[in-house]
Amino acid sequence: MKRRDSLRTLLVGTIGSAAIFTSNSGCTPASEDAGAGEATGLYGRTPEEIEHDKEINAEIYLNDDELATIAVLCDIILPATAEAGSATDAKVPDFIDFIVKDIPDYQLPIRGGLMWLNYEANRRFGKDFITCLPAEEIQIIEDIAYPDPDELKPDMAYGITFFELMRNLTLTGYYTTKMGLDDLGYTGNFANVWDGVPEEILADHDVDYDEEWLAKCVDQNERMTIAEWDEDGNLLT
Repeated sequence: MKRRDSLRTLLVGTIGSAAIFTSNSGCTPASEDAGAGEATGLYGRTPEEIEHDKEINAEIYLNDDELATIAVLCDIILPATAEAGSATDAKVPDFIDFIVKDIPDYQLPIRGGLMWLNYEANRRFGKDFITCLPAEEIQIIEDIAYPDPDELKPDMAYGITFFELMRNLTLTGYYTTKMGLDDLGYTGNFANVWDGVPEEILADHDVDYDEEWLAKCVDQNERMTIAEWDEDGNLLT
């Protein structure tokens, strides 16, 4: 299974969280970007929600270095492919920036995780994570990207918990954008066109349509026409 396919599978497990984020942050599947912050009125926000978004966006919690590190992590989790843009292309860091201000419970885990990441990068390479070479970044990520149920890496426990949170936020942010939905191949709901019971099913039950009724009821060109009946209950149209 390809890496992005695996992450799509993980998305199934986080879809509940996505619903929570949607209700709290206003990030809707139809929104073009994951920031969900600008009160443009393009996705059906109520006046109260628009005002709430303005207040949240006016706040500052994460600094530039923290946001830059988050952007690197997001693109490690979901890099661009030939078919789909990256997490930063979908503005997932903006989404995470919004979430930590809208849901303060995320602030300490995110900031603490970023501090742990820089501590680990400095311990290994003598520099912050954001200034590490890509190979150095991946070396750290490889040690925290997978669960450790047998607790074989106790010194990585905090990093593992942090990376799991970042992965969930990245998937939620990405796959609630149009870019993410396109990547999933989700086409949404379409008006159904019913053209009658399939021929093979009719044959199985040894029945068929009355041609007169078939012409009246299964003409797709007239499916928007409202049926009319005479006083004796006979179908007219």
